Amino acid sequence: MPCIVGTKDATDTLETGKTYTIDCSRGSEGQVYEGDAKIEKIHVSLNELPETKTEVKLILGDPDSALSHANLPVKGVGLVRQEFVVASHIGVHPKAVLNMDKISEEDRKEIMRRSINDPSPADFFVRKLAEGVGSIAAAFFPKPVTVRLGDFKSNEYCQLVGGRNFEPIEENPMIGLRGGKLHFDYTMDFTK
Repeated sequence: MPCIVGTKDATDTLETGKTYTIDCSRGSEGQVYEGDAKIEKIHVSLNELPETKTEVKLILGDPDSALSHANLPVKGVGLVRQEFVVASHIGVHPKAVLNMDKISEEDRKEIMRRSINDPSPADFFVRKLAEGVGSIAAAFFPKPVTVRLGDFKSNEYCQLVGGRNFEPIEENPMIGLRGGKLHFDYTMDFTK
């Protein structure tokens, strides 16, 4: 679904009920046109695609979408965005499950509700993370899957349950702590 943000005056300029075409195919700046787009559909057989010198792999972060993407003509997953697995599949700050005494009563209750079937909140977090990454790996087996161990910015971690207790407010989270942290990638071999 295309989306254009930061339009400044779209809510004043565009009319409710009128049809517009949104084009997000040309880089970082989207275009809005009046009316329906005239699109020519061309059927391409996946068996007829040419081989490339570069391995084409996916970037994924939503375990629930892994099966629907697994049959694409790709060589595996080049990047599992572990932070998106945390956001979409767990929704809880990793430090919150380890430091329940440092979060609000409301956040504590929410974490306990989510982890009710697990021995502890930390066990819940580990199980859900393993399930999320495992779902992606299983969907693409025996193709390789590379997992990045977290790249959230502080403002994104802050949005998770319990997150506001552990994340600073940064003027520019994109290059702040995130820019100064080490990032680790590793490739999981699920074929063994």
